[in-house]
Amino acid sequence: MRLSRFFIDAPLSLGQHELPETQAHYIGRVLRHAVGDAVQLFDGSGQEFLGELIEVGKKSVRVELRECFAGMPESPLQIHLGQGLSRGERMDWAIQKATELGAQVISPIISERCEVRLKDERADKRMAHWLQVAISACEQCGRSVVPLIHPPILLADWLQQTEAQLKLVLHPVAEPLLSHAKPESLAFLIGPEGGLADDEVERAKAAGFHAARLGPRVLRTETAPVVALSVAQQLWGDF
Repeated sequence: MRLSRFFIDAPLSLGQHELPETQAHYIGRVLRHAVGDAVQLFDGSGQEFLGELIEVGKKSVRVELRECFAGMPESPLQIHLGQGLSRGERMDWAIQKATELGAQVISPIISERCEVRLKDERADKRMAHWLQVAISACEQCGRSVVPLIHPPILLADWLQQTEAQLKLVLHPVAEPLLSHAKPESLAFLIGPEGGLADDEVERAKAAGFHAARLGPRVLRTETAPVVALSVAQQLWGDF
């Protein structure tokens, strides 16, 4: 039986801990764990903790953490994904898969052809939702560090703020990724459902981005980060 693994948004240490209400409900009421069950917890610091449930109630769960060890190492390739803001499940999919594939930073990008506009309270709810998507992906894939997800940002601002040794904007008419030397850090710009406008690609180039293609076929906005990050990790990362 696979050991249950959970992210706790608080510093962990050896000893006894009462788990936050959300995790307590999930462990006790949804998964129906019982006293004596083993669990593995992580807090995003890069450390993992093994322990045992010592109290499982309707509203509270306590665990005793007995072992601490280094978690999964992060990819040596530092990846910042600038993902064009898209609707609902497409954006969730992109964030989930980017997390599984080792992106350290994810920035939702507002560009000319974005069909989604987020403001105030709705934006806060989406940010919380995206963070939970990333956390769940970390719990599933074994990552010990949750990627940083920035609030949505205008493309022009992101282009000026983003720093990386190699900066790439995906475009169907460009050089393949193989034409670039191995970088230590990488920024990917991927357009929304309608793609990036030609002038946006030109602005990216003016900001130091190189146009790059992944193959002869045009990929959907939620497919492109999966392929791009997989190829980058194969060429320069930990695949």
